[in-house]
Amino acid sequence: MIFKTIRSTLTVFNSLAIAGLCAAVLAFSIFTHEDLYREAVTGDLDGLSNNLSVDLFAVLAEEGDDLDTVAIRTLLLRLGEYENVKFAVVFDRDFNQIDTYRGPTLQVEGELEIVVDTEQLNQIPLGMSNKNGELFAYKIVGDEELPFGYLLIVNDLEKPLTGSKMHLLTRVLPLTFIIIGIGIALSLWLNSRMLLPLQKLARLAHQIKETNDYSIDINVEGKKEVVDLSNEIGSMMDTIHEEEIKNKRYTQQLMQQRKDMERLANFDSLTGLPNRQFFMETLRKSLSTAEREGDNLVLMYFDLDGFKGVNDTYGHEVGDKLLIEASKRTQRFLRHGDLIARLGGDEFLILLYNDPNDFVVTDISERIIKEISKPFDINDWEILISASIGIARAKDAQFNLSDFVSNADVAMYKSKVEGKNTHTIFVPEMMEDNKRKLLLANKIIPGLKDGEFSLYYQPKVNPYEEIVGFEALLRWNSPEFGFVSPVEFISIAEQSGKINEITYWVLESVLRDSATLIEHFGSKLSISLNLSVHDLRNPKLFEDIVRLYKELDIDARCIEYEVTESTYLENFDMANEFFGKIKDLGSFIALDDFGTGYSSLSYLTQIELHTLKIDKQFVDNLGVSKRSTLVTKTIIEMAKQLNLNICAEGVETREQTDFLIANGCHQLQGYLFGKPAPLKAILNTFTKR
Repeated sequence: MIFKTIRSTLTVFNSLAIAGLCAAVLAFSIFTHEDLYREAVTGDLDGLSNNLSVDLFAVLAEEGDDLDTVAIRTLLLRLGEYENVKFAVVFDRDFNQIDTYRGPTLQVEGELEIVVDTEQLNQIPLGMSNKNGELFAYKIVGDEELPFGYLLIVNDLEKPLTGSKMHLLTRVLPLTFIIIGIGIALSLWLNSRMLLPLQKLARLAHQIKETNDYSIDINVEGKKEVVDLSNEIGSMMDTIHEEEIKNKRYTQQLMQQRKDMERLANFDSLTGLPNRQFFMETLRKSLSTAEREGDNLVLMYFDLDGFKGVNDTYGHEVGDKLLIEASKRTQRFLRHGDLIARLGGDEFLILLYNDPNDFVVTDISERIIKEISKPFDINDWEILISASIGIARAKDAQFNLSDFVSNADVAMYKSKVEGKNTHTIFVPEMMEDNKRKLLLANKIIPGLKDGEFSLYYQPKVNPYEEIVGFEALLRWNSPEFGFVSPVEFISIAEQSGKINEITYWVLESVLRDSATLIEHFGSKLSISLNLSVHDLRNPKLFEDIVRLYKELDIDARCIEYEVTESTYLENFDMANEFFGKIKDLGSFIALDDFGTGYSSLSYLTQIELHTLKIDKQFVDNLGVSKRSTLVTKTIIEMAKQLNLNICAEGVETREQTDFLIANGCHQLQGYLFGKPAPLKAILNTFTKR
């Protein structure tokens, strides 16, 4: 009786013990699985948000008033591959929402507005966090010290985690019930000989719990029931071990993806060089170290002259290969430890350590310039470009990161102004010039509105010295800066993106003045105005011309558009298309500064011109240089054979006039016949026809 009671007690106890053991192993497996799942999802979302914030940086960092919302929306649509993302929001640097993304769980009928105010954002820490079953990725777009915006991604953690645990339970739970059933059956046959194997199983279970090693071989000898129980537990451990291996493999994949994303975040995908973000962070640390140790650093800022023309002429594939080859050539001349990075487009930065002297810096710069100027053989094309380099020292910028880069940029611009294909070392005086340029750039639009700009007209005469046309010339008289030369403010307007506003103002003013000029000088008068390369690239300009012609009732035959020879040929296809439309309207095209930059004349057979203008440098040398005189004669004769109207600029003497008329020049323009003057002065000075 006592034996039966003990046996019954042992049976119940053993059954409960087995059930408890299985439950403990199952619970521990679930907890382990949950932890691994959380880590995997967090790591995956962290890498995804880092990669997305880097891509958003390229959009938010672009200059201009209008953001490319299409590009931002395209980037956010990548989240469509992640079914557990609830929503994402992109903010600008002032925490204003730019765009949002709604995940599948929020896609309901009708519009659902996602609004995250500043108070809610302040409750979310930067980086990765989770709360109330949601995982938050809150990242800065750009540098922490100079953010361009912020990215918030909210991921549903609880629902997929529950599903994952249920998936694990559906696989393990049936096996657990089987083991418990076997344990209860075996407990009926428990005796003193069976208690020892069970104790071994208990010790093994404890060992598994302590070591988290589910690969331990469970092989306990005993009766058949004990052996079966041992095998079933071993089978369950194998299942758990397989799941653990899968999770580890998945974690390793996520870690590798994270490494790949970090590389994409820090290195340029085209050239393999460090990108702007990585370089700027390295530069910041290097400046701090150099300032602390009393050392100096040298920064070289350079870009490729004529690169845009390569892209426009040969296509972006050739342009990309050109950038790769140019970066390889540049690296040959850097010292061990120096750092080169691609800033973006065709711009590169080089950081020279150990305070190199002027001789070393000059030697490196000249080697790079010489190597870049050699022909590039790309896709069977021989490409010729050059490099303009700006050089700055950290001490001149007081080790300030922004000033350091700005100084190098200013010096590089100086190299371009001085003819490109050269290098310039920054000196503080350059910053004053740069400040003046910035001030002038900011005054252009207000100056147009406040009447600071005006048009001067210079007459053109025929061989009988009768006025047959005028060229409109822009002048700027600023209350703050006084008279500003067109040579200065036109280039500043082009660089600051304000040339289109100036061109429109000139176009409208000339067309309004044309009625008065034509009334005074006759209906056959021709009025010309100048266009720049930026105007040729402005798709809206032709629409403005058509609209103004119609609004002001302009006779298109009285308007002539002048463009320099170099501008036309550097943008040949674009210029041909634009001036083809102008010709269809009835207006005329004049090629200015002819003969000053190109030796091949074959292009004259491919474009339809009305007027060829002989540059002043040829006119100045008439009768002085036999070679210039011969060239001028040749140009006039060639133009006559091509049936072109010929206009000579810069005529200042009677000798020049007599020579040009004798050789068949149709129009003359210069101080001899009249200096540029305002419209009112023109009307008062010259006799009405």
